[in-house]
Amino acid sequence: MQRPSRSDLAVHWGLNPDCVFLNHGSFGATPSKITQEQRGWQDLLEFEPVYFYMVEAIEPMVKARNALSKMLSCDPDDLALIENATTGVNTVLRSLTFNKGDEILVPDHAYQACRNSLDYVAKRWGAKVVTVAIPFPIAGPHIVMDAMMAAVTPATVLAMIDTVTSPTGLRMPFEQLTNALERKGVRVLLDAAHGIGMVPLSLDELGASYTTSNNHKWLCAPKGSAFLHVRKDRQHDIHPLTISHGMTFPLGGMTRFRHEFDWTGTRDLSAHCTIPATIDFMAGLLEGGWPAIMQHNHDLAIQGRNILCDALNIEPPCPDEMIACISTLLLPPNEHTNSVSSHEFDPLQTILREKYGIQVPVWTWESPKGRYVRISAQLYNNEEEYHYLAFALKQELAFERNV
Repeated sequence: MQRPSRSDLAVHWGLNPDCVFLNHGSFGATPSKITQEQRGWQDLLEFEPVYFYMVEAIEPMVKARNALSKMLSCDPDDLALIENATTGVNTVLRSLTFNKGDEILVPDHAYQACRNSLDYVAKRWGAKVVTVAIPFPIAGPHIVMDAMMAAVTPATVLAMIDTVTSPTGLRMPFEQLTNALERKGVRVLLDAAHGIGMVPLSLDELGASYTTSNNHKWLCAPKGSAFLHVRKDRQHDIHPLTISHGMTFPLGGMTRFRHEFDWTGTRDLSAHCTIPATIDFMAGLLEGGWPAIMQHNHDLAIQGRNILCDALNIEPPCPDEMIACISTLLLPPNEHTNSVSSHEFDPLQTILREKYGIQVPVWTWESPKGRYVRISAQLYNNEEEYHYLAFALKQELAFERNV
């Protein structure tokens, strides 16, 4: 089968033309115009570093938070600009104090890096991490709601939940779940790594105590750009991982939260400086702006999933309402399923890249145990790329069965 071309919009990205790139979900991909925008900010920084950090950077940081706040329907002063969502999760967890016996809820589909942070903090304080089993395949979002709420006890003080799960690609019922948990007095840490640009987020209405999301994924900003949103009544407890001058700066007209997070030491601010341009540029690629982008990617992800399901003769593992812009499918196990960790490439992933030029993640996952492939859908993708992946998977899975 001939290697397919990308969509007409792919001209705005500098992706390898010899690669069928179906893995936007891992690290995102930034349009060429935005990487040029970032380079302009880096050049400005290096032209006169002291003046940039002390004077010039102040306004673009304000503009970045303002641009995000409009997209997120929240107060810009409740946003901290950080490097990635894992940093956001660690910032919250390392700031909080727990009592011995406190319980922290987390679904078993959580991103492992963030789960590691939970375990580390719980061990330090003598708290207990309660892992909630979520089936996959799954019949609908009510399964998640019932399982998570059934696990709440008088000792539950915090729940870490996802907007969209990384390993299984499920759009969680995070809006209803956040509301139900916060009403019970359980603080919610929303891991929205797959959040902004993928699903609508209205943070003031949502009401989560803490929300963090990567700008470099579905917003398509440069790498090293993310945000942490902390509800006003929780800000006094949250401090950056790096304590710096902001802890003792005179307040003036700013909150201590703003002072502490605005300056955590010398860092490259260029990715954050591009946020307003990124939001506007991406919105201009489709008539209808960001709502149209999210709908387009949602529809394409479902289309791609259905192409794979038909070709491989497997049932969709979840209803359409639990798909955003990524979709995970359970593959037949093979001899490597029990020997390859989730931190290593499955041999099939290497074969798909080297033999077919397809970049798509394949890995094993423990809960629920299985071997998975996850596709992404972004504006530069088109339907034919999923047909090509289906062809390659049929070929290689048939080969595995016959070996």
